Amino acid sequence: MVGFDSMLKIRNFIVGKDEAVWAYIASAAFKDYDDFRSISVEEVRKMEKAPTFDPSGMFIAEIDGIPVGIVNAHIDRFREEKKGFIGWLGVLHEHRRRGVGRKLAEKAVESLREREMEIAEASFYSSRKVCIRLFESLGFKLVRSSSFMKMSLEKIPVNIGENREVAIRKLDVKSEEDIILLNKLGNECFKEHFNFRPNKIEETRRWLLENPWFKWQAYFFAQLKGEPVGYIGVGIDEKFNKEKNTLSGWIDDIGVLKPFRRKGIGTTLMLKGLHEFKNKGMKNALLYVDDENPTKAIKLYEKIGFKTIKKTLIYQKKL
Repeated sequence: MVGFDSMLKIRNFIVGKDEAVWAYIASAAFKDYDDFRSISVEEVRKMEKAPTFDPSGMFIAEIDGIPVGIVNAHIDRFREEKKGFIGWLGVLHEHRRRGVGRKLAEKAVESLREREMEIAEASFYSSRKVCIRLFESLGFKLVRSSSFMKMSLEKIPVNIGENREVAIRKLDVKSEEDIILLNKLGNECFKEHFNFRPNKIEETRRWLLENPWFKWQAYFFAQLKGEPVGYIGVGIDEKFNKEKNTLSGWIDDIGVLKPFRRKGIGTTLMLKGLHEFKNKGMKNALLYVDDENPTKAIKLYEKIGFKTIKKTLIYQKKL
């Protein structure tokens, strides 16, 4: 009798051939995630055009030649630190609890080690007990957590400490000066944050002009006495809203320069974003936040009305 191990094969993702396989497995494996919606072949191809795309760590698990799982052991070529990230670990429901996930995880770790990474990082919802046990058994340790937060837009608060002197202007995506300014502000605002590495200007430009997820998005600068001191990025993923039967907007990014924090500028930017959503007919706002964010951003979000609905646990392993 042929054993399961002989039926299970892990192979590399092939660009130009496996986009449909990746889209199908990801869409099926993660469909019950609160923050995930299905992806299309076209969207996978758009991901392939990202400056950081590298198929070297993308793997597909097959049983008797039938694709049943995926994983990506990603190395960011722009990151100086020798850290790799394990993501997209998904197995079709009918093939779970057969060791497929473990084989994919082991392959991802092996791939990062072979490419001379020193740290492997992976993250999971706190409710994903099977995944957590799997990675803990592989030697991963909990290092951090983040929150997925939600807020109703029925009543957007007022008079909660917003800065009355700051002026808000919309980023012009046709302006190279604005794109450069956003890139500069983002890198300066987040340089003290966990897993930070400076964004390249081509990454910022692509996110603004070729965002594969948001049908509508906008960025706004906060200016104090004519000086740009912060920004916020917001977007609406119509496909997500349709699949999840919701009307939600995403706070994608927000930052305030360190000398101008604790002055109500972040509050003003957040309220601007929330009103943009409401004007677009949205009922809720969503965001992610690092629980140990050095600016204590989670306190701002809670003050405005956001509540944590999911926790993500971040694990690392020295290779």
